[in-house]
Amino acid sequence: MIEFRPVTKHIGAEVTGVDLRKPLSQEEVATLREGWLKHLVLFFRDQHIDDEQHLQFALNFGTLNHPAFKKDAGSPIHVLDQTSPKGEGGDEWHSDNTFEPTPPMGSLLRCVQLPSVGGDTCWANTYLAYDSLSKPLQRLCDELTAVHDITMSMKKAISKGHPFDLAEIQAKWPPIERPVVRVHAETGRKALFVNRASTTRLVGLTDRENEALLPMLIDHIRSPEFQCRLQWRPGTLAFWDNRPTQHYAVADYTERRRMHRVTINAFPEHADR
Repeated sequence: MIEFRPVTKHIGAEVTGVDLRKPLSQEEVATLREGWLKHLVLFFRDQHIDDEQHLQFALNFGTLNHPAFKKDAGSPIHVLDQTSPKGEGGDEWHSDNTFEPTPPMGSLLRCVQLPSVGGDTCWANTYLAYDSLSKPLQRLCDELTAVHDITMSMKKAISKGHPFDLAEIQAKWPPIERPVVRVHAETGRKALFVNRASTTRLVGLTDRENEALLPMLIDHIRSPEFQCRLQWRPGTLAFWDNRPTQHYAVADYTERRRMHRVTINAFPEHADR
């Protein structure tokens, strides 16, 4: 029997009673999806699965998303293999690829190899970030849109030695405007939808207003009461909803950390309208 053990009051739950090496029944998929929508990120321990089992589990919940900067375009598995992660981009609060026309719905990240210490990941509940704003500020945010731009993260990657062509990438993913408050397609709940990695300005506000308000909204999401933190072990898999969460990869290690990730888009019936 599948059970969920919350790891904090507001976000995250460990899942027991399921073996990801085996195909899931429709009832198991429905139970897991309900728990995922409730807890926002699910943690599966001691699931020593291979890449194909990882992929098949992911495809129960959405269609395959091909990450923007994956080196091996022919494989559905995105390998994150790092020993010097500081400044690579994961070590700031973000939702994945909000610069894309349709950002991915979720990700399933599996731990393969860890440093001797460090390499945790944190998640934040952006429903709660919105709910905890004052009513006047909520009303203002409800009316605002923001620009999401890939340029900041690409400049960081290039400075770390990654051979990206900035002009080519900017042409492929030009800046895009999105609501500051996102309404979840399945739950109908509102979430604060700005992030440090990609959000560059609030549309229609002056420079001075942007300098005051945008950093405050971004920093607000870092409040500890909105968060949970996962200490990985090999065989742990995390499955998060990219729509009402942000995450942060703690860059406190200098030994090899290898993770395998599958990213998914929403099924049509669960997509934003």
